[in-house]
Amino acid sequence: MQASITTRLLADLAEKNLEESDLKRAALHVLDWIACCALGRLSIAGDVFQSLIDDDPISSPKQAINLFHGRVHWTQALNINAALGNVLEMDDIHRSSILHPGPVIIPAALAMAQVQKASMKDFLEAVIWGYEITIRMGEAVGRSHYQYFHNTSSCAAIGAALSVSKVLKLSDSETVWALGNAMSRTGGIWQMRNEKVLTKQWHNAQAALSGAHAALAARRGLSGPAFVLEGPQGVFAAMSTDARPEVFNAPSTHWRIHDCSFKPWPACRHAHPAMDALLSVLQHAEVAATDVERVTINTYRDAMVFCDRRTPVTPLEAKFSIQHAVSCLLLFQQPQLHHFDCDYIAREDVIALRDRVDVVFDANIEKLYPAHYGARCEILLKDGKVLSAQVDDTLGDPEKPLSKPQFAHKISMLLSAAGVSASKTDALLAMEWAKQDDLTSLNRLLEDKI
Repeated sequence: MQASITTRLLADLAEKNLEESDLKRAALHVLDWIACCALGRLSIAGDVFQSLIDDDPISSPKQAINLFHGRVHWTQALNINAALGNVLEMDDIHRSSILHPGPVIIPAALAMAQVQKASMKDFLEAVIWGYEITIRMGEAVGRSHYQYFHNTSSCAAIGAALSVSKVLKLSDSETVWALGNAMSRTGGIWQMRNEKVLTKQWHNAQAALSGAHAALAARRGLSGPAFVLEGPQGVFAAMSTDARPEVFNAPSTHWRIHDCSFKPWPACRHAHPAMDALLSVLQHAEVAATDVERVTINTYRDAMVFCDRRTPVTPLEAKFSIQHAVSCLLLFQQPQLHHFDCDYIAREDVIALRDRVDVVFDANIEKLYPAHYGARCEILLKDGKVLSAQVDDTLGDPEKPLSKPQFAHKISMLLSAAGVSASKTDALLAMEWAKQDDLTSLNRLLEDKI
């Protein structure tokens, strides 16, 4: 019998070189996640998941770190840390797989690395492998899956399982079992986007926990299906109408973590192309919001499905509103965290401007998606003049990466807002991750806010 596609992928990855540059890239993603999670904790979802720890204390062993809140049992640390990394909608993203790897994979790898007292290299390598299989899973499962399923949850469970398997140094057969069992119960449907709920955080926490538990169970001998993806009753058959199993094993000259994007602004990534296109207009012309008659954003279909929202009510809805993001940019020039708070959502000038922003489908931009997230912004001024700009890739994408100062600004902004001291922030930014023997220095920085 021919080997399964997961078995073949693991064999291919085992032969792939892992350079210091790959470890440094993984460290950037870990730092990005830490900053997002730190501020995400100061939210309703953060209160809920913290209460789960407070209401069900496990006295020992306190093996892993609840970011900036001390040590707890590893399952508690993983539950809260995985839940909160994407609360701000500023976590990393991979475009063609249409998912966010970091919020699920990194907390799973970190919790188990802390339990196992793993080396820094082993931790970062586990993150890289987790990203690799998650990205491939998202690409292979097809666009039809994304119509109903939250890819970050449904596809990243396999990444959590692989990253923890790497930390635990499971055998090849044990790793296949872990991946098979993680994907045999995966899911996460999009209905949450039609209601004012916090289910997205639950999705990510459960994906991370199930992946970690699948790896631990495999180490104890719990077998799992090798053909869970391509089998006759596997994931591709059950959860997709356009799956491409061959993409899962497609050759790559580099680790796929390098294909991910860092998000500079606190909004859904589908809103970012519109924001970037508008910023391109504003770089070449001074535009007062009072002079604007109409704004038209041309974009791809998923951007409309998720972010064509003229009248947001909650901060979460504002993060998923192209109209709100564009209006705040026109009024206040630079996107800030507080622009998505209730006070700004209810401002009369913001409401008036949102009413003059239209989001329309563009077939040419759609053709480039999801490999490229693009948009065109056209501003009709009251004097009849039209200003326009188009972006095919947006700030933070590999084709348009954040500069080192821009990345550092994002990290500092989030950690400062979370109450993390400047000295601790500076230490995190200055850390030479790839040169650390173990997690001791990182753990020391993460244990409390002081």
